[in-house]
Amino acid sequence: MNQLKKTALLLLLITSCYINAQEKAKKWPDLIVKSYSAWFGSEEGKKIGENVLLYQRDIGGWPKNIPMLNELTEEEKAKLLALKSSGKDCTIDNRATTQEILFVSKMYAQTNDERYKDSFLRAIDYLLSAQYPNGGWPQYFPLKKGYYSHITYNDNSMVDVLNVLKEIANETPYYSIKPSKEVVDKAKIAVNKGIECILKTQYKQNGVLTVWCAQHDEVTFAPADARAYELASLSGKESAKVTLFLMSVDNPSPEIKTAVKSAYDWFEKTKITNLKEERIYDENGKVIGKKMYPMEDVAPIWPRFAELDTNEAFFCDRDGIKKKYITDIGEERRNGYSWYSNEPKEVLKKYKKWAKKNDVERSETE
Repeated sequence: MNQLKKTALLLLLITSCYINAQEKAKKWPDLIVKSYSAWFGSEEGKKIGENVLLYQRDIGGWPKNIPMLNELTEEEKAKLLALKSSGKDCTIDNRATTQEILFVSKMYAQTNDERYKDSFLRAIDYLLSAQYPNGGWPQYFPLKKGYYSHITYNDNSMVDVLNVLKEIANETPYYSIKPSKEVVDKAKIAVNKGIECILKTQYKQNGVLTVWCAQHDEVTFAPADARAYELASLSGKESAKVTLFLMSVDNPSPEIKTAVKSAYDWFEKTKITNLKEERIYDENGKVIGKKMYPMEDVAPIWPRFAELDTNEAFFCDRDGIKKKYITDIGEERRNGYSWYSNEPKEVLKKYKKWAKKNDVERSETE
């Protein structure tokens, strides 16, 4: 094969990979993380970028669950312009705001359009402004009545924010925009306060540190309820990302080491290795059936909700009544919610290396 043919095949392969990547990136969060860098400078990227700028409120945050890649009508654009000064629906839930921060950073890297730099800096200011004095973050800011004001680890919201601010505080090259020293210093303070909040909210079970709830009261730090089927409990899902964040801290304090070790112990103690989940999907990929089958030596899973004092899994319908088995709740909540998680496996996988690196006593790792 001559060099010309080799070059042509290589170009064809690269083009095919690009098309496949863009095909996979049809959902808004996927488009941000899976698109090639050059795409953000393309006409399509710029067109979607205009939508992202339009959805951002003047306060710096974005609403959640918006497919910002969809084309907007003139009427929709007018409504978004009218909302800009309101701060309405700004949130960190479901990766909102933190994922758009990454998007505008990638747009600026490819276009040098100052509007994306301004957008990025306002979003960072938004995250800093939304933090409680005690170090936690509410789900919505400006504050929204109800459980939304609780300190929220739900769906990894607070950890997502801390990961953004840690990149800023450490002045890494992850983002294309470099904030001022004043903002960097504020980010350092915010990250440290966030860590203090995490340590204060770690639940003690009969005097022994365990893990975290999806929500904690913003005043007392106690585990708190959210929606009717999201009762105060120990979270096998959210606690994984909280623990991994603590494990990412350089030169961890003795308190952080204890927190990580305690969470690791809880994950080891509560892992379920004799149940396997089976899902049934319809033609659109929606879950229409879910059952748990006894099976030995399967990959470990953990309950999304575990009793605060016994670690036993429980399940709820929208009536808020606890049930012992997933089959005890109706199909709507059973199929429409994640009741088990395998995310803590990353903690178990990384723990021994982390413990060795940070001189955690050998007896604690056995």
